[in-house]
Amino acid sequence: MGILNLTKDSFYDGGKYNTLKKCLLQCEKMINEGAHFIDIGVHSSKPGSKIINSDDEIELLIPYLEKILKEFNNFYFSIDTYNSEVAKISIEMGVSIINDISAGSFDDKMFSLLGKYKLPYVIMHMKGIPVSMQKQPEYRNVTREIIDFFHKKINQAKKKGIKNIIIDPGFGFGKNESHNYELLKNLSDFKIFDYPILVGLSRKSMIYKKLDILPEFALSATTAVHAWALERGAKILRVHDVKEAKECITLWETLQ
Repeated sequence: MGILNLTKDSFYDGGKYNTLKKCLLQCEKMINEGAHFIDIGVHSSKPGSKIINSDDEIELLIPYLEKILKEFNNFYFSIDTYNSEVAKISIEMGVSIINDISAGSFDDKMFSLLGKYKLPYVIMHMKGIPVSMQKQPEYRNVTREIIDFFHKKINQAKKKGIKNIIIDPGFGFGKNESHNYELLKNLSDFKIFDYPILVGLSRKSMIYKKLDILPEFALSATTAVHAWALERGAKILRVHDVKEAKECITLWETLQ
């Protein structure tokens, strides 16, 4: 899953795709490099960021989305949103997946909407909200707590008619470095749900801060943790660098 951030303040590529031409070129590049989906977002969810309302999100997203879907009408696109109105408009325009960092917690209409439209829905774990989630997050047992979270959310989603579920443990969302690596070590535990596991590890602070480098120099280390995640059951890698992720997957599959 390639990442297309239309935000000005994302931690790695904020402001990089600030024109329609740049967005279309990046989509073409990721598709040619082997992406199966492209996840489009207009709100930053990095630590400290504020929640964006649906009107602002629609104003930012729709002009780009309309052109992107027209240009690549046979490709699968995902929308990174926690607003049900944004999800509804995007689905009706032709989007294939909804990726919700709040797992329905920020908008109580989201589950009903996805139950109606029957699209794949990414349920991600996040402790708290982006503006404050990294202020001393605490867990007694991070893996156990997130497993319990998924039991609850999956049951709620299924009651609303959602069947096509993807789970994302939410690396970096309300978790410190120790939590993130504990979660990565135990990633195979999430196979108990028998739903595809998505991981968002690409160039994150758990990698570049651990190595005392900048995000732009974290590609090789990202590839290393991607290989680990694949070995422990990850089925979808959400990435900035599609070519390298595809190569990692190809070699991992060769070794199976």
